[in-house]
Amino acid sequence: MLSPRAPPHEAIVIAVNDKWEIGWQPGMTIRDVLTGLGFTHTVVVVSVNGLLVPPSDYDGHLLADGDSVKVIHIIGGG
Repeated sequence: MLSPRAPPHEAIVIAVNDKWEIGWQPGMTIRDVLTGLGFTHTVVVVSVNGLLVPPSDYDGHLLADGDSVKVIHIIGGG
């Protein structure tokens, strides 16, 4: 994550699962992050900065620079 005093030339990133950092772009949505990182499982739970986001909002939920995104795959078994 960037510090508030970071020089303007430093990249702005979105942290995903505390594992990846991807470049933030204006207009970036949760769906963009899922697609960009290759999440293909159809049932996932996503939170942004600790708040759950319903799947119906993945296409329209805009991310801000520095957001923390968590993605969890829901897998059933028997």
